[in-house]
Amino acid sequence: MKRAILMALGGLMLVAGCNTKPDNSAGIPTEPKWKDPAYRLAFDAKAPKPNPVGITLPGVTFTANPDALERRATLVVRFDASGIKTDKLIVNQIILAPFDISGASGKLSDATLDIADQGLARLTGAYCMKGKVKVSIALARSSLNPGAEDAEIDDKRLSDWLPTEVVITKPHTGCK
Repeated sequence: MKRAILMALGGLMLVAGCNTKPDNSAGIPTEPKWKDPAYRLAFDAKAPKPNPVGITLPGVTFTANPDALERRATLVVRFDASGIKTDKLIVNQIILAPFDISGASGKLSDATLDIADQGLARLTGAYCMKGKVKVSIALARSSLNPGAEDAEIDDKRLSDWLPTEVVITKPHTGCK
């Protein structure tokens, strides 16, 4: 009888001790370290060197989620076309060719921003825009189609839109 009782107690202790995983969570749910899109953009605080084309975007710095780094990206630049009066289709954005981007933080190259300035100057010049223009930029995946529409851009965007205001210092020559 003693033997049966000892066996029963041993069996209970064995069963009770099988599922003894330590609970390290302490009841606090863990949240991801990075909640935003994969990249955060910011404009440089210092004034940009004026571009001869008449529009100059400020320098752009980025910080990336270390778990979602990209090797290549593209820059999408949009301007506010609400002041343009025309019955024709208005193109208010440019999508740059993909470029290399590396590291968890850095700065977009001057060459990339120069290409964006030139494209923006051509577009705003075609609509004879003058003065201050509201502009927004965003990083997107390198697979973005150069003629992408809003849905594709939003689907492949790597950052939030970053707004700024630029001044057109050299209006298009054929404008009044």
